[in-house]
Amino acid sequence: MTNSSQDTVLSHAELLELKRWNTPTIYNGWEQITKSDAAVDGFNVEETHDFMPLMGPMVGYAVTVVCEPSNVAHRQKLPNAWSEYRHYVASVPGPKIVVLQDLDKPRVIGSFWGEVNANTHRALGCVGTITDGAVRDLEEMHNAGFKALAQRLCVGHAHSWPVRWGCEVEVFGRQVQPGQLIHADKHGFLVVPKEDEPKLLEAARFMDNNECQTVIPAARASAGKSMETVLAEMDAAGKVFGERAKAKFGSLGEW
Repeated sequence: MTNSSQDTVLSHAELLELKRWNTPTIYNGWEQITKSDAAVDGFNVEETHDFMPLMGPMVGYAVTVVCEPSNVAHRQKLPNAWSEYRHYVASVPGPKIVVLQDLDKPRVIGSFWGEVNANTHRALGCVGTITDGAVRDLEEMHNAGFKALAQRLCVGHAHSWPVRWGCEVEVFGRQVQPGQLIHADKHGFLVVPKEDEPKLLEAARFMDNNECQTVIPAARASAGKSMETVLAEMDAAGKVFGERAKAKFGSLGEW
């Protein structure tokens, strides 16, 4: 399935497996396979707020939209915007995460999101949103099964209206292109370059297993041992961790 020349690389089963880990674990795998700078690329650089942390991580492909709740003129300029925007969202393979740039930022004038839009977008195959604007109707959004990472809560919707969609957006200091894979939770979000998708799951599995088999057991087995022994075992485990990662990816040194 394709949309606007964007191919979804991972199967639904693979996306479900990615959803089993938190976003930092997915980052640990991603940094081993990417040619991007893992110190500055891919993740949000401004603070996000996860208003549904108990829903756990969300994984999906980006659909993008821009709004400006303070500006009533968009209603007159774009009378068919809602219908055209919904058709755009419906045309994209799911699962989808709506990445919404609020042009009023850092002010919060109104919320694009609430009970109605959460249910509407859930019906269109969306699992949640990342917005540098606001959300409202928090319990109702949660009841719809629609997760939200946002700047804050607010009371009203003001003049929320789709202004542009299917375009590059910037939220929380990170640019997002339509069709990019996103993994998000209470820690923030990771936007995965298209070329990194095919190896992401394997890398996340490997790094999680590597940690669980080396450095974490060394730390947990410290009870009753001298500090010299603990440090020596940690050094040895870190070396094994690094050697395994380096053998697999050719990049990471000793932990």
